[in-house]
Amino acid sequence: MIRNTVIVLMLLVSNLLYAQQKPYVSKVWSPDNGDGTYTNPVINADYSDPDAIRVGEDFYMIASSFDAVPGLPILHSRDLVNWKLIGHALQRQIPLEVFNKNQHGNGVWAPAIRYHNNEFYIYYPDPDFGIYVIKTKNILGPWSDPILVEGGAGLIDPCPFWDEDGKVYLSHAYAGSRAGIKSVLVIKEMNLEGTKTINSGVMVYDGHELDPTIEGPKVYKRNGYYYLFAPAGGVATGWQLVLRSKNIYGPYQRKVVMDQGNTIVNGPHQGAWVDTKTGEDWFLHFQDKEAIGRVVHLQPMKWINDWPVIGEDKDNDGTGNPVLRYKKPNVGKTYPIENPVESDEFDDIKLGLQWQWQANPQATWAFMNTQKGALRLFAHPVEKDQTLWNTPHVLLQKFPNDAFTATTKMSVTFSEKFIGEKTGLTTMAMSYGNIAIKRKQDGNYIVFTTCEKADKGGKEVEKELIKMNQKEVYFRMQFRPDTTCVFSYSLDGKKFVEAGTVKATPGKWIGSKVGLFITSDIKINDAGFVDVDWFRIEK
Repeated sequence: MIRNTVIVLMLLVSNLLYAQQKPYVSKVWSPDNGDGTYTNPVINADYSDPDAIRVGEDFYMIASSFDAVPGLPILHSRDLVNWKLIGHALQRQIPLEVFNKNQHGNGVWAPAIRYHNNEFYIYYPDPDFGIYVIKTKNILGPWSDPILVEGGAGLIDPCPFWDEDGKVYLSHAYAGSRAGIKSVLVIKEMNLEGTKTINSGVMVYDGHELDPTIEGPKVYKRNGYYYLFAPAGGVATGWQLVLRSKNIYGPYQRKVVMDQGNTIVNGPHQGAWVDTKTGEDWFLHFQDKEAIGRVVHLQPMKWINDWPVIGEDKDNDGTGNPVLRYKKPNVGKTYPIENPVESDEFDDIKLGLQWQWQANPQATWAFMNTQKGALRLFAHPVEKDQTLWNTPHVLLQKFPNDAFTATTKMSVTFSEKFIGEKTGLTTMAMSYGNIAIKRKQDGNYIVFTTCEKADKGGKEVEKELIKMNQKEVYFRMQFRPDTTCVFSYSLDGKKFVEAGTVKATPGKWIGSKVGLFITSDIKINDAGFVDVDWFRIEK
């Protein structure tokens, strides 16, 4: 009894501290215009395949995370425009022996979040292993260990549904690369706990003729109709489809409720219908912006003849088009401007939530050196000719806008026994570049490195710049609107010298990332390290 009381008190304190934190306002992108309107995207960063719910006055959104750890990011908002990253539901990916190594493009695909019987549920697919469920009573965690709802290759995009008669269902789609079939949706019944499918299911829609690559079904019920909200037509080129039926197993009627029209928002689809306490309806979805990733838009939504219309329907044909600037949702109150955190002074006892590793982390990778107010990263050996693409201990975060500058201050002490160790600021995608310090026989050198087509086995090309005779150095990467990444260095934090450029490219199903690394060529009885004083995102 005492233990349970202590746990409840700890959760209350953590929630109180969360509520009292000063809102972070991005220097590079904030959608709230401050005049009662907002500008899309509401998050101009790679939170792909968003799903969202409302619980009371709080909105929660999750997104796919693929191989990045921690995974399953959780964001919170009170007005659907200002969002804060508050945690991750998955601290390590299973099977551990698989995700202890880089798994680009694998891992957590499009998930679904629901609130049922005072518990939060997340269903997420791993296209190589099956569909999992995790749950918690507190959105900040801890979350339960993953339970395999149904094993199998190619089962993707799950969504649970609890019906009024007590039955529990699961909708999902198929990945053709693993299952050998795609463009179809199925519904299966689950046990009452929602932890196992109990039948083989029914194919409720075949999209091959009208809606190729239909996937991501989200199940809702309204006015006696079952609805499947599903994207179709491809990630960058598709439309938002809605299917409805009086029977959960169909037959389903079909309607395109949003497409690009003559807007600049390509492939507007895959997301979540949410309502406000004031009775408004809204739809969150993504847009594929290639190197930046899949960013999150917010669209007004209304119901006409029991069909949703998403966005603005200027020609009154029942199919809406995305809005770029619009009146903010009426949630009954006004909330301060807030955005997902990007910069990090490394003064806390733990890493900021914006950071993710390329695989399940090890305890020896990083240390929060609170005495120095720095992040200490330790070198770990990589095999000869191994690129950062295949290196798990690379610490990264999402590109936060169409243009920005990332600058970091580092302090490095590489002695003679640490020859071959290298640390710096990097981008990460199928092609990438970085600026770094490398220890050589006669001292430390600043080097610039590029790697083209890393996903196809491309090798790193390193260019030596100058010998460095001091510990502190400043590295910078400027991301420009033409998707060029310009790298530079400074010895005093004021004058920066350009080192080279690379063209930003997407990663595997994700956008480019930026972050920090340290590697070594050989394994000895110790490891060199770098103290990162701060990492800042600015215009």
